[in-house]
Amino acid sequence: MPLGLGRRKKASPLVENEEAEPIRAGLNVPGLDGLDGGRVSLGEGAAHEGLPPPPTSLRPRLIFHTQLAHGSPTGRIEGFSNVRELYAKIGEAFGIPPTEVMFCTLNTHKVDMDKLLGGQIGLEDFIFAHVKGQKKEVEVFKGEDALGLTITDNGAGYAFIKRIREGSIIHQIQVINVGDMIESINGQILIGCRHYEVAKMLKELPKGKTFFLKMVEPLKAFDMISQRSGSRSGSAQLGTGRGTLRLRSKGPATVEELPSAFEEKAIEKVDDLLESYMGIRDSELAATMVELGKDKKNPDEFAEALDETLGDFAFPDEFVFDVWGAIGDAKVGRV
Repeated sequence: MPLGLGRRKKASPLVENEEAEPIRAGLNVPGLDGLDGGRVSLGEGAAHEGLPPPPTSLRPRLIFHTQLAHGSPTGRIEGFSNVRELYAKIGEAFGIPPTEVMFCTLNTHKVDMDKLLGGQIGLEDFIFAHVKGQKKEVEVFKGEDALGLTITDNGAGYAFIKRIREGSIIHQIQVINVGDMIESINGQILIGCRHYEVAKMLKELPKGKTFFLKMVEPLKAFDMISQRSGSRSGSAQLGTGRGTLRLRSKGPATVEELPSAFEEKAIEKVDDLLESYMGIRDSELAATMVELGKDKKNPDEFAEALDETLGDFAFPDEFVFDVWGAIGDAKVGRV
């Protein structure tokens, strides 16, 4: 079914085979109950439309506990609205430059990609900051089209390995591990690059040639030395409650309710479509698309909303129609 709008030309996929997953600058934090029915704005967009944001003194004070993953005293941090500010607060707490922070996990000091900070943070969750450790340079022969890597980024300029596919080229190189930051490829510095840019570079490396990776591994505690994969650690989830603190790259953070069962299912479906069509996984982008589409009456209205809000992505029409269908399926409970 063609969409009725005259939309932009079809965009080519960002990444074909190398999978990429971002940690977005906007984050969710569950666990705040009893504040205006679970929805409180810490700034712009709060309470009544047209009124100025409440003064800082009247905003909820949200305090989180944190440690360095390799071991440290416990610090207390507050007053951050995005990932870069979070890393700055962690740096202040432990007297280290914010650029030393590679990524954070929740409720475990291990390099567990299932507990990666980047989606939701419970108000009782404990934040573990993983900082830069040993540098290493690795020579890799690309004998196949796909290397077997999933790349993500921390929202602050570092791209690192989220998953390594078993039996792949990278899986056979024991010195490369989940959590390693990719600093350069063949001498090209990647600091500041997004996940999909790094994945695209890896995909475009010629088959049958050798290339060089400069990497930085996270500093590990003694019980993490032999860890290679990003499998589930089984750590207890400490966060409780239904509140969600969304950290934003622009503007103040807001406290909202957690997604409904329909929204969670729809977000998962849309995230799968992002991977299928564009070679990326991005739950925050998927959530935005679900929010834009859940109240629209037809795919043309949805396409127009996407163009207005997410026009830079230039989504192809068939992708938009499939996303519209996925949102509709989630509404009626289809698998």
